[in-house]
Amino acid sequence: MVWYFGLFRLMLASDKTHISGIVAVLYILTAAHCFLRTCFVSKETDQALRLNAILRSGVEDFKVVGDVVETIGGARLPPGLVTSHIRNLILKSKLQGHHSLDQTLLLRGLADTLRGPNYLGSFASDSLMKLGLLGTIIGFIMMLAPIAGLDAADKVSVRNSMGLMSDGMAIAMYTTLSGLVGSILIKCQGGQRGG
Repeated sequence: MVWYFGLFRLMLASDKTHISGIVAVLYILTAAHCFLRTCFVSKETDQALRLNAILRSGVEDFKVVGDVVETIGGARLPPGLVTSHIRNLILKSKLQGHHSLDQTLLLRGLADTLRGPNYLGSFASDSLMKLGLLGTIIGFIMMLAPIAGLDAADKVSVRNSMGLMSDGMAIAMYTTLSGLVGSILIKCQGGQRGG
């Protein structure tokens, strides 16, 4: 509806600060990032489920051949972060011998890799909101600036001031609207915890 009624073009034409356009571009980039992260997490989940099925079939031991982890029966574990974690565990246990294996650092590394750039969604959502508020302040400044030198007796200057005031109000409203809508949509895509 926004595109059909031309509201998007009107917003871009009315916003002389171009903050609404910046918000729109940042929203598109963040939405693309959220999509790619969702695909990555989905792929890793599928690989982990396949790995779980292999492990539940009664695997007795593993061997590492280069970057590949195989069962003693010769079945390859599906590539992914969990398989890489198992590979690191096997290599670390060989280096430590038969001592108790502390896998805290490896688990933190796995968690950090999975979490990775997910916090960009939260940062982007916050940034879109703040850009909208910045546009509001700039719009109000532009709206109130003509009042300072206004001569109430001069009808032409009052008319010109009204035009400048309406331009400032349009900037304030459009930037606020674009910032809020962009922020809400990013949060809906999972940006509140990361995206």
